[in-house]
Amino acid sequence: MSERTFLEEIHIKNIGVITQANLEFDKGLTVLTGETGAGKTMVLTALNLVLGGKTESTLVRSGEERLTASALFSVPKEKTVFFENLGIEIEDGSLSISRSVTKDGKSKAVASGVSINAGTLSEASSHLIEIHGQSSGLNITKGSRQRELLDRYAGESVDTSLREYQACLKDYQNIKTRINELKRSAASREDSLASLKLFSESFSKLKPIANEFSIIEDEIKRLSSVEELRLAVTQALSILENDDSGALNALGQAKKSLDSVKEKDSKLEDFSDNFNDAFFILADLLPDLTSYVQTLEADPDRLEFLQERKAALSFFVKKWSSDVAGDEAIDELIKRYSSVASQLDDLSGGDERIQMLEKELSGVKKRLLSMATELTSKRVAAGNDLAKKVSVEMHSLSMPQTNLVIEVLSPDYESNLKESDFTPYGCDTVGMFLQTHKNAPLVSLAKGASGGEMSRVMLALEVVIASSNPVGTYIFDEVDAGVGGAAAIEVGRRLHCLSKNAQVIVVTHLPQVAAWGDQHYVVEKSFDGTVISSGVTSVEGDARISEIARMLAGLQESSSAKEHASELLNMRLQG
Repeated sequence: MSERTFLEEIHIKNIGVITQANLEFDKGLTVLTGETGAGKTMVLTALNLVLGGKTESTLVRSGEERLTASALFSVPKEKTVFFENLGIEIEDGSLSISRSVTKDGKSKAVASGVSINAGTLSEASSHLIEIHGQSSGLNITKGSRQRELLDRYAGESVDTSLREYQACLKDYQNIKTRINELKRSAASREDSLASLKLFSESFSKLKPIANEFSIIEDEIKRLSSVEELRLAVTQALSILENDDSGALNALGQAKKSLDSVKEKDSKLEDFSDNFNDAFFILADLLPDLTSYVQTLEADPDRLEFLQERKAALSFFVKKWSSDVAGDEAIDELIKRYSSVASQLDDLSGGDERIQMLEKELSGVKKRLLSMATELTSKRVAAGNDLAKKVSVEMHSLSMPQTNLVIEVLSPDYESNLKESDFTPYGCDTVGMFLQTHKNAPLVSLAKGASGGEMSRVMLALEVVIASSNPVGTYIFDEVDAGVGGAAAIEVGRRLHCLSKNAQVIVVTHLPQVAAWGDQHYVVEKSFDGTVISSGVTSVEGDARISEIARMLAGLQESSSAKEHASELLNMRLQG
């Protein structure tokens, strides 16, 4: 588990019935229990918000202005590149994410102290947490979700083949588009050629660069305000450097005053250090400001050139870009120019060019077909392996005769495939079925599993997939719904098994599941006559025995329930 991320702590404030709660998590299995309505699900709601989930103003506690949810994750070195590519910095192996929502529904997300959008958080969550709520069983009945689970299990092998297939499909679609455009423009080829040549000549003569409008605007502003800038910066330097009343001198005097008494109060040591830091920051700023003043010089010729250049760019943009303006238009035209050469070749080649592209298209299609076939082959092998391992897990979850069957259906690659057969995810349709006993008919998950069975199938899948999945933390919201007796004990056992490969957090009502936890939190609701609030408390020892006894009998002080609770807890220690 060292190469995985894991959740260290979460902080919740003003979400639903919870006024404020702090939870610290260890690796292994953590269980959350409590009476119905105490706010257990609010903990998962907070995490869902942190990970970019949908915000709702109704989540804000009544009478409060805003809610906040924050989480701290531990991130191993080998995972930092993924987050940094998303623009999220990892500081000393930790990632802090917070989300706030006002009662008006406005939200703000911050990662490592930097504002970030919810979409990026959602992408980041693919390597942080997977949440299985009570609706997860419905999601697994969808073909796309079943294909996704299979591909996750297959890992790098299928992932590489899929990326190569998608790149080849993109090439195929691009060539197909070029051929269609050539055929459509055959009648107006000469006009199109003339327009392209004129655009190419205009672009080559002007040679615009990315963000040039902004660059020119900034320089024009500076050259138009040289004296004003020089006066302002010179005054700033004077204020900093004045021997009698300068800011640097004042900071030095303030620091001396604090230094003279800091030994009498250790708190003043930090203040003195802050003054020291401020002094050196300003001191380092002086040479930069001085250098800036020295570079300020009026240049009428340069200013005139820039204004003419700006006018030429504006004319060019107005002529060739009708939808956007400024730097956005320049970027669009630069991108358009990059494909001018191939467009000119296409149009100049006429019918011969079309024939050449069609020949090229045929070759790409053969490669695409080969890649699709290879992808199918890998999925079939992975599907058979996954089905066998998940079936073994299901047998341990009080489904002794039921097996999972995974079918990977694909079109006949020897026949003429339709273009619609080639989707961005290959030509396969993945289906998961239950077989209640040998030779029994296959029944789709959507029709053949009760709520309790669906929960166990999901759990079995996750236990098997976890060993190859990058997610560090799994959260299950009442995965034991519809389960009881011996099956509940096995659900707890498999969750404990899953926690050996990844961190697992479970919201449960069943004592047989709660007893398997390495860490146990109880969510308690109190009522003082005016305000309902919830607290979250870590329990162990006798307190934990009392909580499991309450879950068993509804009575914390029942002696028989306590004996049964102790027996359940000993079961975990014995494995």
